[in-house]
Amino acid sequence: MRICLTLSFVLALATAAIAVDTGHRMPSKAPSTAHPNIPDPDRQGGDTIEDALMVVLPVVDMTGATTGYNDDYDEVCPYSGSTAPDVVYTFMAPGDMLVDVDMFGSTYDTKIYVYDEDLDLVACNDDFYPDYVSRIEAMPVVNGIQYFVVIDGYGGAFGDYVLNIDEFIPPPPCVLECPPGGVAEGEPPLVDDYQDAYNGGCNSPEFGYPFQDLFGDDQGDLVFCGVSGWYTFQGSPRRDTDWLIVHVGASGVIELTADAEQPTWVFEKPTDCGNMSIHQQIGVGDCAEDSMTITVSPPRDVAWLWIGPTTITTPPGFDNEYAYIVWFSGLAPAPVATESASWSSVKTLFR
Repeated sequence: MRICLTLSFVLALATAAIAVDTGHRMPSKAPSTAHPNIPDPDRQGGDTIEDALMVVLPVVDMTGATTGYNDDYDEVCPYSGSTAPDVVYTFMAPGDMLVDVDMFGSTYDTKIYVYDEDLDLVACNDDFYPDYVSRIEAMPVVNGIQYFVVIDGYGGAFGDYVLNIDEFIPPPPCVLECPPGGVAEGEPPLVDDYQDAYNGGCNSPEFGYPFQDLFGDDQGDLVFCGVSGWYTFQGSPRRDTDWLIVHVGASGVIELTADAEQPTWVFEKPTDCGNMSIHQQIGVGDCAEDSMTITVSPPRDVAWLWIGPTTITTPPGFDNEYAYIVWFSGLAPAPVATESASWSSVKTLFR
């Protein structure tokens, strides 16, 4: 039985041949090519912590620009070497709580840090959204403590920003249970310095590109119960990416429905590790299903699936593993195992 306690994850539109990041580690970023930083006479926030602009929570859709400010701060999260101008805001925590600092809607490659009143780093983020805009989620703050929010940019990037700071209300947990008859993925537990020799696919060339083959029962059905999540490798964050080869039945059409305890991508990929585009995608979780139809034309009789978290790093306050389930129909039945035997050994069966 599946217990679905939360709703809502924004689902991505399925599109042909989309270039996406299917890696399991933080991607490298090209150097910033920002235009000259021309002073803006209508600057919004403070230039430094000493003259930071005081705001009161909640901060809703506050807009401004880092254009014209000086470069005063930088933190490694995980990229360093910022030479971009930065803007500083400050607020007093109205209670012990968790807050979100969100830059969604900003028009450049942002980077944000939060310091406490002792100027100790509390949290930072570079890339939360696919367009390299930042968000710090579920940051703990203490009643009566002053905090400083630095809006910066990756490399030398600067531009227009949107700032929201509000209390984070954690949703009830999403819990999925593998139904009777479900087939467990079987991957080893995700621990620090884990190396995926099980089904890391195109992300594990050092292990011979290991994929996991999926077949159906006599009717072509399969309930696949997987586990994904996050771990660290030599101190750097990584996500578990499951690469599956689904064997298509006689109809040439596979229908699948997926769900997950955390926001998760399901990609149909070209059957080529040298091609990092995708044919189509769905986003599922937390306890929000979506479906996909896969059509395969001869002579191809398989499709590749990539399943993994939407983010590289573990969500705040979450353990490193979570469950997902995929319901398949239209798969090829599993091949029947055969054993070679001599004619003499066969004849002995009838004596």
